[in-house]
Amino acid sequence: MQSPELREALSRASQVFHWAEDPEPPPFDQVPEGNLKVGVDLGTAYLTIAVLDDQNQPLTGEYQFAQVARDGLVVDFVGAVDLVKIMKDRIERRIGRELTHAFSGYPPGVPRTEVQASAHVVEAAGLICSGLVDEPSAANALVGLENGVIVDVGGGTTGIAVVENGQVVYTADEATGGTHFSLVIAGAHDIPFEEAERRKIDPDQQQVLFPVVKPVLEKVASIVARHVKGFQVPGITLVGGTSAFYRAGEVIEEYTGIPAWVPDYPALVTPIGMAMHNTNMDTSI
Repeated sequence: MQSPELREALSRASQVFHWAEDPEPPPFDQVPEGNLKVGVDLGTAYLTIAVLDDQNQPLTGEYQFAQVARDGLVVDFVGAVDLVKIMKDRIERRIGRELTHAFSGYPPGVPRTEVQASAHVVEAAGLICSGLVDEPSAANALVGLENGVIVDVGGGTTGIAVVENGQVVYTADEATGGTHFSLVIAGAHDIPFEEAERRKIDPDQQQVLFPVVKPVLEKVASIVARHVKGFQVPGITLVGGTSAFYRAGEVIEEYTGIPAWVPDYPALVTPIGMAMHNTNMDTSI
């Protein structure tokens, strides 16, 4: 279950990460010193930049709705670069120093040529791409599972990482995620996709929407069950924004027969994990 360290990191991130549509926060009173670790998560539904100190504590971040990727792959290169640049500039104004390096990620099993598009976005936005990591493995950098399964339910795909003795021994990824939830909601209620997306992320709406969304949650559960077959799995940790949906963990647990849980603020886990991979980078002032 959720360790005190994980709970503290996610709680702090929820306070210091900035939703791009909100008024810009004031500049820091003091310029942070030492090495900074940066993660750029180019999700299907959301684009997130996470900034940590050298002790992996969240300092600040930016996130916003963006449709520059599909099923975890960049489809609007120019749009992605522009958004990352704007978010990077805002963060730099806030902290009073330049961001120089960043890690990014990709869904497991994606061809290397397509994975490189994420690195190219990071580089074109003015950052050195220190490396790329598959999304569920990135999430486990923060969650710290020794044995179990990380399931990253993103906007377009569900990524899976089986962890044994602290090492990722198997990864997989299939197309089903939050975008599919929104499409089902839009069809069932005859509303535009954007309105369906807004309702989906509104906790007050989710209980009413649950009967419509449950078959998609069960599809996610079937993907997980198929990929973990043959492994000894003591538990499932669900991350990614879609896993925050009402009763998501419960549906996965009922379908797979494996205990499942969702940490606080699951959408922030993977970008923080990407930043945690950004080690040994001299970004000190």
